[in-house]
Amino acid sequence: MKVQKSFDESSKTGILYVVGTPIGNLQDFSPRAREVLANVDLIAAEDTRHTKKLLSAFQFSTPLTSYHEHNEQSKGKFLIQQLLEGKSIALVSDAGMPGISDPGEVVIREAVEEGITVVPIPGPNAALTALVASGLVPQPFLFLGFFPRDKKDRRKELKKWATMPVTLISYEAPHRLVDLLSDAMDAWGDRQVAIARELTKKHEEWLRGSISECLSYIKENGVRGEYVCIFEGADESEFNQAHPAWWADLEVIEHVEHYRSQGMSTKDAILQTSKDRDVGKREVYNLYHT
Repeated sequence: MKVQKSFDESSKTGILYVVGTPIGNLQDFSPRAREVLANVDLIAAEDTRHTKKLLSAFQFSTPLTSYHEHNEQSKGKFLIQQLLEGKSIALVSDAGMPGISDPGEVVIREAVEEGITVVPIPGPNAALTALVASGLVPQPFLFLGFFPRDKKDRRKELKKWATMPVTLISYEAPHRLVDLLSDAMDAWGDRQVAIARELTKKHEEWLRGSISECLSYIKENGVRGEYVCIFEGADESEFNQAHPAWWADLEVIEHVEHYRSQGMSTKDAILQTSKDRDVGKREVYNLYHT
């Protein structure tokens, strides 16, 4: 077990700040995030060209280094060494929170393993931003990131979540959106979906309706920008049918005897069986003793 105090002045290592940046609107850039980026020794950016524009908008001149999916291993070692030497580093992605369908997970995990302090600086996130305005049930939800590009793998992944009674969130690139919606309808049926395009930007747009309705609209009007898709989850009956309880095929007596064989008293076994089956304790008692 490890206990981290984020602002332990006695620490001899630097601090890795995980900084959320705007997903479109620069006014969403928090004062705390701006202060961190202005004062750290180094900023590790998914795309230094993109982050340089952000820094220029606020007249920051903090040194930049690239950290992206193609150099996570090699550059991660460099960043960890800098942190161990006492440097402070801010980790940013092009937009939103690093590590959420963006680079960051590897170096954050390595920093934790090295005992380096990791401090999250909250900021915009496209998935949650879309979820709360979707009009669908906001919780529980499951974030799935980007589905596989290969059609066979994508369909396999969609089927994996087909019976989950939770709202499902995914990101998608414009050139794969039609394929995703078509495959989702095949795997899940014609559920309700909310699709957000270009969140927080000038041309933000929402589509809400059934998957087939949104698919027809998109085919007719085309696709532009980045998308967040919020899908209605399966209902409880679908989940229960696909994932029956372990005791579903047992008679009440067998159910009680299962718990008794594990060392429970008859009284406790009856009580637990009643909880499992969501029926009255007296009903289980009568069935068992009959």
